[in-house]
Amino acid sequence: MEGQNKKYISSEELKEHNKSGDLWISIQGKVYNVSDWAKDHPGGEVPLLNLAGQDVTDAFIAYHPGSAWKYLDPFFTGYHLRDFKVSEVSKDYRKLVSEFAKVGLFEKKEHVTLYTLSSVAVMFSIVVYGVIGCNSVWAHLGAALLLGLLWMQSTYVGHDSGHYEVMSSPGYNKLAQILCGNCMTGISIAWWKWTHNAHHISCNSLDYDPDLQHIPVFAVSTRFFNSIKSCFYGRKLVFDSLSRFLISYQHFTFYPVLCFARVNLYLQTLLLLFSRRKVPDRAFNIMGILVFWVWFPLLISSLPNWGERVMFVLASFAVCSIQHLQFCLNHFSADVYEGPPNGNDWFEKQTGGTLDISCSSWMDWFFGGLQFQLEHHLFPRLPRAQLRKISPLVIDLCKKHNLPYRSLTFVEANLWTLKTLRTAALQARNLSNPSSQNLLWEAFNTHG
Repeated sequence: MEGQNKKYISSEELKEHNKSGDLWISIQGKVYNVSDWAKDHPGGEVPLLNLAGQDVTDAFIAYHPGSAWKYLDPFFTGYHLRDFKVSEVSKDYRKLVSEFAKVGLFEKKEHVTLYTLSSVAVMFSIVVYGVIGCNSVWAHLGAALLLGLLWMQSTYVGHDSGHYEVMSSPGYNKLAQILCGNCMTGISIAWWKWTHNAHHISCNSLDYDPDLQHIPVFAVSTRFFNSIKSCFYGRKLVFDSLSRFLISYQHFTFYPVLCFARVNLYLQTLLLLFSRRKVPDRAFNIMGILVFWVWFPLLISSLPNWGERVMFVLASFAVCSIQHLQFCLNHFSADVYEGPPNGNDWFEKQTGGTLDISCSSWMDWFFGGLQFQLEHHLFPRLPRAQLRKISPLVIDLCKKHNLPYRSLTFVEANLWTLKTLRTAALQARNLSNPSSQNLLWEAFNTHG
């Protein structure tokens, strides 16, 4: 009797509710109306909009603990999805998540955050002493190099705390985010969450993933030459004469540009925090940024002359560019596609859009666990200390379903990325491609 009383809608009918103000999703075949709640979603509205009007079970399981299911009931529409099906890949994926939860892997953080925060505190003390307490230019250079490494490690803590609770309470977790992100690196955790959640959900979608949208400086696909619209920024990524020129040489400018990538991140932080967008904890984020822009200029001004100040900034940026490079290696040479992510092939899109970097276990601290990029994308709530352990299971699952699992050495990943950039660069030199009026502001990848 209970089954006969159920109300059903089809997948096609569900697709009609795919916009802000009319946003329905399906989880395990039950249909939920999250239209009014989307803007209050802790992960932001963008992930929900990107997956609106379809079944999102795999993505929901990936990003939410078991305790989150009880919060779904108020949004239940009373409808069930008539043609709800679960693929064999999804069945195996959900089984893995369940097994990890049963053995407590999502809670086993193994004091990684404590060790990392302690190392950041020690490195910061050495940096300050190297600048203020030493007169040698070599000591100042060493302090700059160490500051770059400090930024990398601090960013990893900010990244981890954005995916799962690294501290003993949500309040302390938020404090760790502001300290490690805003105060220590000058990059807002609010900006990071906004872009990073969209990246995870829409991994390597040319028009939905902001981490691939670098026109006019870089283009990983010739499809950017059609001036496609960014559904994340809500504007067209214009491929003009400036874009053509810069992209034509992107395989040569790739590494130099990465050395100055932080400048763009600083700009993006300020644009978001002082925009009209709804920004969670805006005041705390601004306060954290102010802390950075007090201590960092003061530290630089303590150096004896402008030559050393410029050297200090360039050296610290150059070291930290290794982290920016790592993020590019993980995705630039992987598979890309156009359009929104599809909840029915979420697992497949993650495997296609990521690339692992193979390294010895003693280098895990240096890469922050993110060399296991596919493992991280499939299980974003899993502490980084567990990623190496579950990697063989992911490999077996990919083999079983004939899905790509690419793990390259650091050198090989660089060569793959350069090859991807060079291929697009040579195509950009073809003057038969149309080019519209130059829009220099595109260089900063800005938003409203």
